[in-house]
Amino acid sequence: MPPVSQWILLLPAFSGLLLLLERTDAPRRAFAIGWGFALGYFATGLYWIANALLIDVATFWWMVPFAVLGLPAFLAVFVGASTALWRWLEPGPILGLPLFATTWSLAELARGHLLTGFPWNLIGYAWWERPEPLQGMALIGVYGLGFVTILASAAPVLLLGRGMRGKLAACCAMLPLLALGAWGHQRLAEAPSEMVPGVRLRLVQPNIAQTIKLAAEDRITSFERLLALSASPAAQPPTVILWPETAVPFLLERELNARAALAELLSPGATAIVGAPRVTVAPDGKARFFNGMVAIDADDLVRGVYDKHHLVPFGEYVPLRGLLPIETVANRDTDYAAGDGPRTLRVPGAPAFGPLICYEGIFPGAAIDEADRPDWMLNLTNDAWYGNSSGPYQHFVIVAGRAIEEGLPMVRVANSGVSGVIDPYGRVTSTLDLGRQGVLDAELPVKHPNATLYTMWRSYPLFASDVLFIFWAIMSKRRRI
Repeated sequence: MPPVSQWILLLPAFSGLLLLLERTDAPRRAFAIGWGFALGYFATGLYWIANALLIDVATFWWMVPFAVLGLPAFLAVFVGASTALWRWLEPGPILGLPLFATTWSLAELARGHLLTGFPWNLIGYAWWERPEPLQGMALIGVYGLGFVTILASAAPVLLLGRGMRGKLAACCAMLPLLALGAWGHQRLAEAPSEMVPGVRLRLVQPNIAQTIKLAAEDRITSFERLLALSASPAAQPPTVILWPETAVPFLLERELNARAALAELLSPGATAIVGAPRVTVAPDGKARFFNGMVAIDADDLVRGVYDKHHLVPFGEYVPLRGLLPIETVANRDTDYAAGDGPRTLRVPGAPAFGPLICYEGIFPGAAIDEADRPDWMLNLTNDAWYGNSSGPYQHFVIVAGRAIEEGLPMVRVANSGVSGVIDPYGRVTSTLDLGRQGVLDAELPVKHPNATLYTMWRSYPLFASDVLFIFWAIMSKRRRI
């Protein structure tokens, strides 16, 4: 996974895991092997989550072990369950490979959906440095690409002591990935590089340390830094100025002077889209706080708002609040409320877009309002919580996957990076790296002219085929018994 991005390591990893599983004779032992494999995978891939807790270590020190080992240990249960199921089904020397890919696929689908889901570092993202197979996301999504990847990565096992039948099966197992790569190569060769005429984006990356963002005395200074960066000279006036998640550290809709200062930056017909907290008051007088996005035009009018609907457990709200009286990492003793769900916003200066705040961009098949399909997606995020770590690089790659799946360009604006513009083929057209302060003036790529196959079917065919294959294997086992 990024930033290492050594896809070749898939071969020893999954061939080795399958070999270990074949040498076991009990589901309990297979669970332990799968769980241990996944514990190492998640612990090394998700270590950076603990960095958010170190921002206020005096308050959240006790959560560090849960982030470093507790979360990986929990996520590893999905893989352990899949390898235990594989062993219980007693697959033969040839069918063991497709069954291995199937049970792993079900584990990834379960991890991405159960308990609000956490589909981070799905195996399909390992192809980031190889854009040809990555195009398979447009057909079968990242979950489907993961299935094909496991099938090919563990195929060398069939070359060991299984005769000609095993060699033939190994070749067949690699064919889907090779076919996707060939199709992806042709797709990229024919892909246009068109930009939407008249749209000029300015991505503002202030690179404000999280400790400064949390300090009340620095809020005005942070806001002024964003204004100064946004006002820097440009070859042509931007039609849309974009600030990252929670860039405004106060209620922008209520601060008239701040709104006026932002509107002064805009030329006629332009819009600023900024991350800012929002609050609404219910008829009973109860306030609800949101992690929001606000669009302001040159006349100082609010042209659209969006509230994050897929919140981070323990980061933005505490599940079972009545039973767990603890503070959230981002908002202390106040939980954010969830917004109404994916939607499409229309503002001056750009085509209709699908807003995504931070974490929301990691969920395949849930990035846009399918009933009102946008022309591009906008992901505002604040990865300064995680410092100079693997996390921001992984996050960038994951949201790039949504661009390929949906056939829509993705614009990502991050407080500390990585910010950038990604076209509907997953190609990065411009970027501002991690830890840099500045602005990125960029054009908006044109969306794919046709809906991708993945947008029509999502992951339902993969899930159905996984379940049917498992059911067939269970019936076969019962007949053997």
